[in-house]
Formats: sequence, C-alpha cells, structure tokens
Amino acid sequence: MLATLSIRDIVLIDRLELALAPHLCALTGETGAGKSILLDALGLAIGGRGDAGLVSQSAEQGSVTAVFDVAANHPARTVLSENGLDSEGDLILRRVQSKDGRTRAFVNDQPVSIGLLRQLGDLLVEIHGQHDERGLLDASGHRTLLDLFGGLEGQAGTVRKLWAEVAQARDALATHQAMLARAQAEQDYLRHVTSELDELAPEEGEETKLAEARILMMHSEKIAADLIEAQDALSSNNGLEARLATAMRRMARAAEQVGGRLDAAIAALDRTLVEAADARDELERATRSLEFDPQSLEKAETRLFALRAAARKHNVPVDQLAALAEKYRGQLADIEGGELKLEKLKAAADAARSAFLAAAEDLSKRRQKAAAKLDQHVMAELKPLKLDKATFKTAIERVEPDNAGPDGLDRVSFLISTNPGAPLGALIKIASGGELSRFVLALKVALASQGSAPTLIFDEVDSGVGGAVAEAVGLRLAELSKSAQILVVTHSPQVAARAQYHLRISKSELKAKGARVATRVDSLDATERREEIARMLAGATVTDEARAAAAKLIGSHA
Repeated sequence: MLATLSIRDIVLIDRLELALAPHLCALTGETGAGKSILLDALGLAIGGRGDAGLVSQSAEQGSVTAVFDVAANHPARTVLSENGLDSEGDLILRRVQSKDGRTRAFVNDQPVSIGLLRQLGDLLVEIHGQHDERGLLDASGHRTLLDLFGGLEGQAGTVRKLWAEVAQARDALATHQAMLARAQAEQDYLRHVTSELDELAPEEGEETKLAEARILMMHSEKIAADLIEAQDALSSNNGLEARLATAMRRMARAAEQVGGRLDAAIAALDRTLVEAADARDELERATRSLEFDPQSLEKAETRLFALRAAARKHNVPVDQLAALAEKYRGQLADIEGGELKLEKLKAAADAARSAFLAAAEDLSKRRQKAAAKLDQHVMAELKPLKLDKATFKTAIERVEPDNAGPDGLDRVSFLISTNPGAPLGALIKIASGGELSRFVLALKVALASQGSAPTLIFDEVDSGVGGAVAEAVGLRLAELSKSAQILVVTHSPQVAARAQYHLRISKSELKAKGARVATRVDSLDATERREEIARMLAGATVTDEARAAAAKLIGSHA
C-alpha cells in the first residue's frame, strides 16, 4: 500500500507530508481546492509524464516522494532485484521535476530511468479516472485479465510453452532447409574440391616437417664437407688421434721409470682417445645420414609447393587443409542424408504445431466460458450503478491458425454499449467520464478476487450520480477495500461516509510568502469528518440538520 506521500513545490502545494492508511480513504474538498494536483503529483512519482508547469512559481524545482509498504513476494521486488536495486524494506519512489523541463527519477535513493519508474508504478498503483487510458482501459491487457478471472493462467502458460516449441521447431527446419539449399547448389564444387583434397591427403604439421627437411637437404653438401674435414682432423696421419696415440706410447715408456707419477695423466689421455674415437664414429654416421638423392629434394619441394598452393587456393593455413577436407566431406554427407533429416524436422514441426493448436483450441473454449461468466458478473454490477441500460461484453476474436501467437488463437477486448441498440465499442471510446469510472468500478468488483495493484485510486467515480447510486458506489468501494488500499476522490457524502479514513483538501494563504495561496490536506478526526460530510450534504451553510444527517450517515456504515 501507499504509506506516505511527500510533495514539495508542486503547483499550489508548498510542502505536504501525507500519511495514508489501508482500506478505504475518502479525499474531499470544494471544487478547485487541489484534488487533481494531488493526483498529478502522485502520478509524477509513479512514472507519469513530466511537465515543467507542475513546478511552483516560487521554486526552481519540485519533487514528489511516494513510500510503499508491500509484501515480500510482490512482483515489484522482483523488478528491483532484476535491475540490481535494493529490494529490502519499503519501496521509495521519488521524482524531481525542474522548471526547465528536466526530470530525474530515483528508487530507494538510486537513480533510475523513467521507464523503470513507470514499470514499478504500474505494479503498485492503479489510477482510474475520467482520463485514464491504462489498466482496465488498455485492451492489450484484457486477455490476461480474462485468463486471471477464469483461472486459466496454467493453460495459458502451457500454450506459451508449446508456442515456443513450435517456434524452435520452425527455426530448426528453416535453418536446415537453407543449409540444404546452399549445399545442393554447391554439390558439384564440393565433390571436385573434396576429390582434390583427398588426393592431396594433407596432414597436420606436414608443412613444418617438409620445410625443415628441404632446408637440411639444400645445405647438406656443405655440411657434409665440413664433417669430412672434421673426420680428417681427427683420424688422418697428422690428426688428433694419431698425435694422441703417439703421446700415449711415449708416456707409457716413461712411466716405467717415474714410479707411477704418470698414471693419472695416462688414464686421462686414454679416456680422451676413447672419446675421440667415439666422436669420429658419430661424425661418420652423421655424414652418411646427410647423403641424399637429389630426387628426394625435388620430391619434398614438389609436395611442399603443392600443399602451399592448395592453402592459397582455399585461403586457409596449410595445417587446416585436413580439417577443411573433413568439413567438405561432412557437407556432402549432409546433402546425401539431408532429405531424410528434412523429413524428420518437418514431422517434428508438424507435431509441435498440432500440440500447440490442440492446447490453444482448448484454452479458447475455456475463455469463451470465462467470458460469459465475466459478462454476467459485470452486468450484475451495472444496474445498481445506474448503468442498467448499458451492455458489457467480453469480445473474443478468433484468428486463423497461421496467425496464432504465444497467447493462442484469441484476441480479447472489453466492449460496452451505453444505450439499447447502440453498437458495442471500446470502453475508452464509448463511455462518458462518469460512466467510464463506474464501468471500471464494476469491472474491478468482478475481478476483485484475482487481485490487482495494492493501491487503487478512483477519481470522481461518483460523478453525476447521487442517492441510491452513490450508495451503491460507496458499498462497492468498501468491498474492494477489504483486499486493497482504496483512495477515492469524491463529492458524494454517501461514498465519503463509507470510508475508514477521511482527508480534506483545501486552499489557504501562506502569509510568510506574500499571501500566496497553497493547497493543504488535513486528516480529519470523527468530529471534523462529520462536519465535512455535513458540508457535502448542505452546501455552503452547514445546519444542525445537516450535521445530524451526516452523523446518521456515518453511523449507518460504522
């Protein structure tokens, strides 16, 4: 519910702190006192259209803050969480309107877009008045309201799920058809290219191996010459091994005469001879390995150039040629097996559509029954609201199966006719201001069990009626207030007497500000409430008889 409303410098409201209560609250006051200003200010706080003209002449900006106390599972809290906003405690909606036309929005003291503010406002407050074009008057929401009334949310959810499956099956079919068409158009090309690549038989990493082998073979002659020279340096008559052997023999002869002093040197030299021999053997093996047939170089170069030519042709690295060949083979396989897969996808799409249409058809029949029941409920409410000549009808227009959507086969709209024989038309187009408010009230009563925004505001729902009709309006508002907070702007004492709380709106002079007129709102106690209702009964001059009638009127509803 709306717990508090704070207004600063909005039109004639200088400063207002308004505490509100649950159930039914009446807002009364003389014409021109500022009741519409109060509603305009609240509308600004919940995302209504901004207007620089709302700012008081004596200020550069005005602001409105609305604090809501709502249940922990209220949808508004989900919206806050989805947008990364604090969802604990009270919900505080604030709007700042500048005189230059700029406007800013805040939720729980965090800046937000006007769109998000409006989304939250729609979940928290419904304002029903002569110029209201949202809520029950918005035909786009009538199907949802009918489903709620008929308890059809489960079936409607199933239809939406089946529609999603239809869309998914259609997408899969269309994607495969497009792929198959492209593949068939390229079939000859794919066969030719696949044949070429299969004949080439590229392997991953082959380019690197061939390039390294080619470089080695191209330089092998010079490398072999260097290795031969190294062998000569080791093993020729004047090579290292010969000189080491000579040194070894001389040291061996001398060792016999020095008593072991050369043993370590001889051992080291012996090891050197062994290592030199090993080195010579390795050089010989390396030299033999570098021997090559010129045809091998030509073969490697031919293979390498063929791989690189194919890579340039297909605009891929050489290492991806094998994967490309596999891809083309897969596309050819898809063509060969594509028709079978196409038939399976068609069957799946047909099955999904049949399941959807069956569920949608069942939902449509249930909607027809719910519509007839809703019409009875609303028509029963119209007579006591002095709309006994009016007709209400929930119109359900069937669409062709090919034009169906996630909500099924039906377009739903609430239509009325205010005079016998007159054609039915949309609520907003047919009903006059007072009639419109009463139609909305009748609808709200019929739909009351299905819930709504926690705060409902009716602006002059009793316009143009009095007596028993006003009493009927008050009774229905009181019934609605058992499940929601109701604020009603009224000129009817019968409606005001039904309220649990009473706010009086009036004008007064602000002496401290140059005798400027300002709107004020007072919460009335029992005595003040009786006096206000007496004024509504008697007019400018309140008599004792009017006070007695007011007390009786209030007492009859206590």
